[in-house]
Amino acid sequence: MKTEILPAANLQRALDVLKTGGIVAFPTDTVYGLGAPAFDNPAIESIYAAKDRPIEKAIPILIGDLSDLEKVAMNVPDMALRFAARFWPGPLTCVIPKQPTLPPAVSATPTVAVRIPNHPDALALLRAAGPMAVTSANISGAQSPTTAQEVYEQLNGRIPLILDGGRTPGGIPSTLVDCTGDKPVILREGPIALETLLAALG
Repeated sequence: MKTEILPAANLQRALDVLKTGGIVAFPTDTVYGLGAPAFDNPAIESIYAAKDRPIEKAIPILIGDLSDLEKVAMNVPDMALRFAARFWPGPLTCVIPKQPTLPPAVSATPTVAVRIPNHPDALALLRAAGPMAVTSANISGAQSPTTAQEVYEQLNGRIPLILDGGRTPGGIPSTLVDCTGDKPVILREGPIALETLLAALG
């Protein structure tokens, strides 16, 4: 497979790749992500293959607008809605009950991880393509890439398209918080600390 690198403005090319079952790497506010439409199970499976990612690891969903949340999640806890109002778009991923219509490749559990990234190129793609299953655009276990070139060095020949939006501003993956219990539980440390989350809950 030939891996193309195009400026991030080439939205139509990315949409064409996604519509034909391909996967696309693109910049977010944290690191470069590798994504497929959230309801395209074969395309999501190809993310696992491209990354050598263990199949038991769920893939988060990125959305472009809060109105898309109900497409991928259900019975969203009040805690998650308060976090969304305070931190989205931004580097916070919330684990919440998933819509049963999501394909099994997204998550084998009753939950799904969701966020809205704070990056113009990512938002433009997500608003055009709809919710996407997205994980960092790297070989599983390797360094998360912050430039298109770093994506290319790891995934050349494994994916059809990389959208180049320059260096990502964040550089580290988002904070992952479980919102399904009585209190927030940090599953992966990131830019937003537990103290900040608790403060947001008042």
